[in-house]
Amino acid sequence: MTRIFAMLATANALALALTFVFGCWSKLTDGLHSGASSIYLLHFLLGLFGGVGTLMTHCLIFTYFLGTGRWVKEVTLAYHLPDAPLHKRTRDLKRATFPPALTAMLVTIATAAAGAGAQLQAWPWQVHFTLALFALAVNAWAFRLEYRNVKWNAATLDEVLHEVDRVRAEQGLPPNNQALQEVGR
Repeated sequence: MTRIFAMLATANALALALTFVFGCWSKLTDGLHSGASSIYLLHFLLGLFGGVGTLMTHCLIFTYFLGTGRWVKEVTLAYHLPDAPLHKRTRDLKRATFPPALTAMLVTIATAAAGAGAQLQAWPWQVHFTLALFALAVNAWAFRLEYRNVKWNAATLDEVLHEVDRVRAEQGLPPNNQALQEVGR
């Protein structure tokens, strides 16, 4: 998951940065009102891609932490492991990750809404511009925090598997990976 998230976050950050650059270019050249220029259209399409990509990337993080947290809880119960430190750590990582991810999604949605308002000339363009700067900063912060927490969570999952193998060995059972191979036959 660490590599997948890194690739998605990088692609999304690039899309958001390009959206910002094309938005500035469009504003400086009056791309919205200039029929000969396609800069505004590029800004709009990149913004659409970047906004949806932002939602997808952060929702993937939500799903990942919900799924792995549930898995650790089930394993903890099945193998009679203590809640701390492993299950508690996954819970704490999830709780630390969700607010920044949700904030990044909400700021990006607000930026897109302000862009629609600016396009219709119902809102000042400065609102869209300010929110765009804020969206870039918040997403960079959230991506960094999410990446760190995904790495820590992956290490925790490895520790859980190690504990499962330890418990299985104490009970005279084969290691988990060997048991899974036997089931697959």
